[in-house]
Amino acid sequence: MIHLNPVMSDPNTQKKTKYIFVTGGVVSSLGKGICASSLGVLLKSQGYSVTIQKFDPYLNLDPGTMSPYQHGEVFVTDDGCETDLDLGHYERFIDQSLSRLNNITSGMVYWNVLNKERDGEYLGNTVQIIPHVTNEIKERIEAPLREQHFDVIITEIGGTIGDIESLPFVEAIRQFQFNHKADCVHIHLTLVPYLTTSGEFKTKPTQHSVKELRSIGIQPEIIICRSLMPLTKDIKQKIALFCDVDQRGVISAMDVESIYDVPLVLENEELDKVVCEELGLEIRPGDLDMWKKYVQGLHDPTAKVIKIALVGKYVGLNDCYISVVESLRHAAVENGAKVEIEWVNSEDIEKDTAQTYLDGVCGVLIPGGFGERGFEGKIAAAKYAREKNIPMLGLCLGMHVLSVEYARNVIGIKHAQSGEFKDKATDKIIDIMPGQRGAKKGGTMRLGAYPCKVKPKTVLHKAYQQAEISERHRHRFEFNNKYRKGFEENGMVFSGTSPDDKLVEVMELPDKHFYLACQFHPEFKSRPGKAHPLFREFVAAAKHFSGVQQSLPYES
Repeated sequence: MIHLNPVMSDPNTQKKTKYIFVTGGVVSSLGKGICASSLGVLLKSQGYSVTIQKFDPYLNLDPGTMSPYQHGEVFVTDDGCETDLDLGHYERFIDQSLSRLNNITSGMVYWNVLNKERDGEYLGNTVQIIPHVTNEIKERIEAPLREQHFDVIITEIGGTIGDIESLPFVEAIRQFQFNHKADCVHIHLTLVPYLTTSGEFKTKPTQHSVKELRSIGIQPEIIICRSLMPLTKDIKQKIALFCDVDQRGVISAMDVESIYDVPLVLENEELDKVVCEELGLEIRPGDLDMWKKYVQGLHDPTAKVIKIALVGKYVGLNDCYISVVESLRHAAVENGAKVEIEWVNSEDIEKDTAQTYLDGVCGVLIPGGFGERGFEGKIAAAKYAREKNIPMLGLCLGMHVLSVEYARNVIGIKHAQSGEFKDKATDKIIDIMPGQRGAKKGGTMRLGAYPCKVKPKTVLHKAYQQAEISERHRHRFEFNNKYRKGFEENGMVFSGTSPDDKLVEVMELPDKHFYLACQFHPEFKSRPGKAHPLFREFVAAAKHFSGVQQSLPYES
């Protein structure tokens, strides 16, 4: 684990909480979440207690019903909140579990405001954006303090300055700063394009973006400039002059090889020192030795490269599986290796053969998802990997895939199927959770952290070294207990179950190099410097896999 020495504050001597707001301009997807996370790393390395929250301006209550192509991966917290993928970055960087208090959408805000209006809380007043909506947002800024004290709360405002939908959030933080004048810092992230034809940086987009922000009533103290290469001193001076920012507050954030390089880049630019000075916080020596060690391992040129196939249906956008990808990278560093991901569209396998796409890989991973599209391609991939004894890991839907494949091709249940796709199938190896048939889909999800009992002398126990674990879930269909005995008689080991033994959590084949599938999402709890146990063991097996079927299982 990367230890960042958080401060344990005495409630009787707590100082005022400081607030940092991160906005973005020019274009979207510049990396506000990574910058906010990186600042969190730097402040925690100085011993300050930090939390990070995301304010998203879309009207959905949460991203749970969105297509991954619309909003990337849906991240799930311990308390069962479906959130923006940036919360995954927050957790991974600051090594801290977050909650539903760390994510808010316009949908949540308006939902609460309208419910209060129906309950008569506004005493007959006309309900308006100001003050009712902005007051609701301001309450959420301090919401994490309901659970514990933090020295610093970093709030990322989604979207781009100038967007209509984000205006209530920007107005809310403008009002908030008025009542917390000495305790707020505004960081604005912009793009500084470099024109290769003329060989020069262009600062005008940044100037216009800051002008837009100032017209709303917010003067940023710090401007982080995304660019292809480091900004020159002259360019920093120009931005500082036109945007009324101290030159030390103009931070160069050039493109880097990995997101884990960003804290080191920002430390070199002294972002944390400038923030501390602006907030009146003591500048303490930071300890990033463990972080630097991880980054060094990430870029180790001597590390063995292993190819792992990620078989899914959203492979056209890497953000759909961002936590899985990062978990593989964490595990690779811990195993002294580098992972090369082979993105395999399961629908392509349906049109061809699994061998065409999986020949030569050292591991096969089938991630979570919803819907029937591409399911048969995943079945074919699982069959190929099992028969070729290629290390294989199934996550959530991936466990359903491995279950149906095993039922069809090993046990001989010809029409084995998942009830998620064929409700009237005769052999539903996977079915709706007990007692939930006929309920509305929104009420049948198993979301958040649940305990799992671990069977001794299994791959699962070897990985965790614990008798009981807790992992996060996001699904509504389970393994059908009607078929458990038949699976066990044919060699399958159910190594993880719910404490009451009613729900299957993990299944594995002990005679394979690595063959394990889990109902939960282990990728949500992996960290740089602390790879998740299942990913660590999976990548270790893949690293040692020779590509030729062997009679003995993998031993570390």
